[in-house]
Amino acid sequence: MTFSLAHRQARRHGHGAKLWAFDSFQGLPKQNRAEDEHPLWRQGAMNTPECKFHALCALRGIPRDEYHTVPGFYDETLPPLGATGAPTDIALAYIDCDLYSSTMSVLEFLLPRLKNGMIIAFDDYFCWSANQLSGERRAQLDFFTRQSRWELVPFVQFGWHGQSFIVEDKKILSS
Repeated sequence: MTFSLAHRQARRHGHGAKLWAFDSFQGLPKQNRAEDEHPLWRQGAMNTPECKFHALCALRGIPRDEYHTVPGFYDETLPPLGATGAPTDIALAYIDCDLYSSTMSVLEFLLPRLKNGMIIAFDDYFCWSANQLSGERRAQLDFFTRQSRWELVPFVQFGWHGQSFIVEDKKILSS
């Protein structure tokens, strides 16, 4: 659903961006850290096979040549892809990783691709375990407090669970 909304809005505004779908297509990976803890985030949960994803895109009118899939778990697929530099010039990164460790892998991948005005949306920003801050929110807070160049400005909250941010370059802000 989110993927089709992004496609429709890009085309509505005449933006010819190619969409990228990064997904294991096997469901969630194993929880590796305490920060991954959540009662609903179990290995294999939320599984959508890649063939079903393609069928859903076709059903929603997204031509196959207008998007690219990268199947596999983020910690395995992003480092080699990152070495190639692709994708570049990202306007919107929609992060729906649930787990802290997966979100950290995505943020590390995005770091050299961040730019002023880019939007980062976290689908599960307000989802964490009962006894600790975990998942995407914990990863975002840990990641952006460790680096000094980028600042995230809250943008739009969506649903009860999601939060988007505008990326601001502190160098531009200080000039």
